Amino acid sequence: MPRAKRRKPYDPAATHDRRSQDLPVNAEVATVEVDDPLALEPGEKIVAFRSIRNDPLGRLHAHRQIDDTQYRSGRVFQSDWEKAERGPRAVDTTREFVDGSQQREPITEGQRQAALRLNRAVHELGADGSALVHDVLILGMTMEQVGQRRGLRTQRWQDYFARRFKECLDRLALMYGIVTASRGPAKDRQC
Repeated sequence: MPRAKRRKPYDPAATHDRRSQDLPVNAEVATVEVDDPLALEPGEKIVAFRSIRNDPLGRLHAHRQIDDTQYRSGRVFQSDWEKAERGPRAVDTTREFVDGSQQREPITEGQRQAALRLNRAVHELGADGSALVHDVLILGMTMEQVGQRRGLRTQRWQDYFARRFKECLDRLALMYGIVTASRGPAKDRQC
């Protein structure tokens, strides 16, 4: 005679599990801790899924190939790019003028500051570094695609681009003030 199934004890934490159990077939997700929007106490966290399908920076962070400061510096660069990109558009003289059309938006101070930070980042990273950062963070390319775009298809070149990209993220973290430059080797410093 088969054994009777035992009932699992009541677990109050499982009652409010808000994680999705049915993901699409082509979903690529990573778990991340975020602030609980329904929390009673400030600072409570929940585990949520983050899509990393079209996000090379998120994928590198989820696979622990870059650290938190590199991830944040990449996100700040992307934010500056989005702010600066939203600037004024060229006037299309072929379009017919319509009464009541909206005025062009002037450049805001935030856009100007973002453009200045981007210019400084391009200067700090150099031509090759800024092109690599643009390819990965703005165009969403992988290291393999970066190598193919440059005609360099071997694994050695992909490893080089990955190391160079990490160096660029470290440089951006210094530039944006996320970390401060150390004065010497860590073993020589006293706390």
